[in-house]
Amino acid sequence: MRTHHRISRRHMLSLSAAAGGLAITGARAQAAKRIEQFDPALDKIIDSSQPIKELASGFGGDLGPAEGPVWIKEGGYLLFSDIHNSRRMKYTPGQGVSVFLEPTNRANGLTRDLQGRVLACEHDTRRVTRRELDGSLTVVASSFQGLRFNRPNDVVVKSDGAIYFTDPGGPAVPEQWDLTHTGVYRVSADLGTLTLLVSDFIVPNGLAFSPDESILYINDSRRGHIRAFDMAPNGTLARQTDRVFADLRGAEPGVPDGMKVDVAGKSTDSRPPPISASVATTGRRCSSRAACISARSTSKSPASRCRSQRRRKCRVGKGAH
Repeated sequence: MRTHHRISRRHMLSLSAAAGGLAITGARAQAAKRIEQFDPALDKIIDSSQPIKELASGFGGDLGPAEGPVWIKEGGYLLFSDIHNSRRMKYTPGQGVSVFLEPTNRANGLTRDLQGRVLACEHDTRRVTRRELDGSLTVVASSFQGLRFNRPNDVVVKSDGAIYFTDPGGPAVPEQWDLTHTGVYRVSADLGTLTLLVSDFIVPNGLAFSPDESILYINDSRRGHIRAFDMAPNGTLARQTDRVFADLRGAEPGVPDGMKVDVAGKSTDSRPPPISASVATTGRRCSSRAACISARSTSKSPASRCRSQRRRKCRVGKGAH
């Protein structure tokens, strides 16, 4: 893997503030409720003087935080996952938050395809599913070469209908029908072909395409960086182009997690810093109480541009929310 076009962690943090739309965060962020600017370039993206507004709180827990926000444009509302409580929540401006769907098998990352169908990475069932427009559920993928996925985390859909998702670590002690490696996968648009794209990530997490879909960005939460791959004509990764796009390690706490790329090609990555240094016995990351906050941008872009969680991290075992 080569390193190319590296940008500084400070610059990435300035871009993170550009999300401006929605963040799902914890108690420490609620105390500050302001945008901290590290780079003057942020002024070209949002008005950093705008206040941060808390939309709702009380989500998340030891089994997972609030994650996966996706904006439903035609309905004018936002969906996000309350993993711990196995619920999909709905935020409607002016009306507040309500339960949209439960149970969700503790779904994590959410996205939509070109038909408007919602795809979800389910933790409990260790699969990726798609909610059809008639309300029925389609299983997109649940195993690879006869072995169960670990715990699908995040998902994105390319304009040709192909589905890409990350699968970080699973049980601390895998059973004989479990995978023994992490992976990033592609499912063809007709759901007929499942391809393992890369398996050398420690904790593959958020992923996003460049605006022209020529590059796929994937972060590795454990290594603290974002990698970039050029796309091959057949929809797989041109592995020889593997490079570190941004190294986000530093003195400040947190690891790269959910990620979005705006229409101008700017990458926004959430960094959930720990609230306390505690050790879990569950072998998974623990989460503190999560809340939804919003900061209005000068462009008034949809509130689904950013997904960010502040958690109490218990980095024992392979699991990652």
